[in-house]
Amino acid sequence: MNLAGAQLTENELMRLTVSNIAQATSLPALIQEHGRWCCQRCGDRKPVQLPDGRFYCSACVSIGRLTNRDLLYRFEQPHRPVGDGLLTWHGTLTPAQQKASTALQTSVTAGADHLIWAVTGAGKTEMLFPTISQMVQQGKRVAIVSPRIDVIRELAPRLRTAFATTPIAVRYGGHFDQTDSDLMLATVHQLLRFHRAFDLIVVDEVDAFPMAGTPMLHRAVQGARRGPVVYLTATPDRPLKAAMRKGLMVSRLFRRFHGHPLPVPAIRLMNFKKLPSQLPPAIVKWVRDVVATGRSCLLFVPKISWAPQIAALVQRNGLRVAGVASTDRLRAEKITAFRQRKIQVLVTTTILERGVTVPRCVVGVVAAADRAFTASALVQIAGRAGRAADSADDPVVFFTDRYTLALLAAKRQIVMMNGR
Repeated sequence: MNLAGAQLTENELMRLTVSNIAQATSLPALIQEHGRWCCQRCGDRKPVQLPDGRFYCSACVSIGRLTNRDLLYRFEQPHRPVGDGLLTWHGTLTPAQQKASTALQTSVTAGADHLIWAVTGAGKTEMLFPTISQMVQQGKRVAIVSPRIDVIRELAPRLRTAFATTPIAVRYGGHFDQTDSDLMLATVHQLLRFHRAFDLIVVDEVDAFPMAGTPMLHRAVQGARRGPVVYLTATPDRPLKAAMRKGLMVSRLFRRFHGHPLPVPAIRLMNFKKLPSQLPPAIVKWVRDVVATGRSCLLFVPKISWAPQIAALVQRNGLRVAGVASTDRLRAEKITAFRQRKIQVLVTTTILERGVTVPRCVVGVVAAADRAFTASALVQIAGRAGRAADSADDPVVFFTDRYTLALLAAKRQIVMMNGR
């Protein structure tokens, strides 16, 4: 395994099939700066003291605990290019996609960061292909990362089809691919295992949880880069909008690749006093009616515990239903079954607000006024519908017992993007 640019702990090295540890530079995992401990893996400056007197970094503990008595090993040798970077995708970009793709190549060539602000279904991934191909053909390293595992799972087969002759390493929690490659697809957390390793980092869904509001993950991106960063999102947050005002290059695409407008959500008021033990009959009827048209249905709920309960209620109507949440060990299998239409209705939390593309899919949000559904989450959820050209008008319904600013803001944003 080629470890150029890697930043690993001793425990991680013991689990890998490597024999070149002598090429690594060791350094203390935590150091003191101006009287305060600082983690050299993630940059956090708020360590926690253990009963035995050691200090450990709580910010990046999810990928392994580091204390002030541990070492980090950095492999700073030059990277050996792997893969030819030839593009085996045979699709065609629309004029709007081509304009954004060309602007992106210009920014990356100049070493400048770039934001692609595009509605869900605009073809953001395909717009990246020419730039990725150019970088890999030049022997440079590219990382495509996202805060969400489901986004990585969705992208992996698409990237492997688009770059069939280039090895791709895929890494996320519980799955550490040791493939040597110039192209890595991973969750953002995995960047903590690299130091100044990538000539280009693409951050997909940059505003998604857990990256939103987690400075440590943004520092992970900065620590792993040695070239420009490209951000992709349909709902830029305040920091990105502030960066735009300061000169961050941006490409805007408010139309999907098929040219049809985004489905505008309908807001339906009803009583939810008996949720989750009883589902309003109007929602059950709506689900039956849309499934009868040959479409699949994503039904979003605000709480993890609701997913199996609501799924059981819908299933009583003779439909093939499953419930899924972040805690579900069979999540990947259920999503695959849903894509294959073995499951007609998938009841889910906001864990699937991004990264899942299913043609001919309608979307319903139960208890849409709940605080779990922010305006940006509702925009992303609505974006699961209307992805296919032959089903661009897939309905989206927000079922709610009251109006909220988030509901109105989400609908207003979708209407605004359709008008541009």
